[in-house]
Amino acid sequence: MDLLEAIRARHSVRQYLDKPLGDAEAAALTGYIDTLNRGSGLHIQLVRNEPRAFDSRMAHYGNFTNVTSYFALVGPKASVTAEKIGYYGEKLVLEAQRLGLNTCWVALTYKKIPDAFRVEKGEKLYIVISVGYGATQGKPRPSKSAETLGGVDADSPEWYRSGVEAAMLAPTAINQQKFRFTRTGDTVTAKALLGTPQTKIDLGIAKCHFEIGSGYRF
Repeated sequence: MDLLEAIRARHSVRQYLDKPLGDAEAAALTGYIDTLNRGSGLHIQLVRNEPRAFDSRMAHYGNFTNVTSYFALVGPKASVTAEKIGYYGEKLVLEAQRLGLNTCWVALTYKKIPDAFRVEKGEKLYIVISVGYGATQGKPRPSKSAETLGGVDADSPEWYRSGVEAAMLAPTAINQQKFRFTRTGDTVTAKALLGTPQTKIDLGIAKCHFEIGSGYRF
C-alpha cells in the first residue's frame, strides 16, 4: 500500500478488537516516530497497554471501545507547533494504515494520564490518536467540493486537482474542513479558517494529504 492508497483506505475508527498492539507493529511505529521527531522537533510517543485514557465518561460518550494504545502528540509550546502536530501526526496515521492498523484523531473524548507519557518543560500535549486493530475499517464521510476547498475548475492542472482531492479526504475536527488552498501559477498557499481550536492541526493534516496527492512541497 502506497501513501495515496493509505489516504483512500483510512477512515476514523473508534471501536477496536480486544487485542493488544503487536510487538512487530509497535517496533515499526516506534522507529518511524523517532524519524519524525528528529525531523520535526516534536516529542510524539507511542503509549501501549494503557486503557485508562479511554475508560472515562467522555470516551464512552465518544463511542470508543477497547482502546489500549494511542499516540501522544507532544511538542513545544509555540504558535507553529499545532500545524506541525497535524502534518507529522498524519504521516504517522498513514504509516499505521500501511501496517494494517486503524486510527482516530481524538481532541477531547479521552482522559489525560500524566504517567503514561512524558511532557518536558516548555512542552504540552496537543492531541492524541487512538491506534489498534479496528472492529471495522470505518466508513467515508461527506466532503466539501474541490471547488470550495481549492477553487478547482476546468483550467486547474492535474497535479493541483489531485492534491486538493487528497486533501478532501483529510480528517478534521467534527468534519468542519476549515481550510482552503489557493493556486497562483505553480505556487500554492494554504490557510486555516475560523473554527474549532483544532483548525491549525487540521490544516497540517490537509497539507500532508495535499503534498502526497500532488507532489508539491510547501
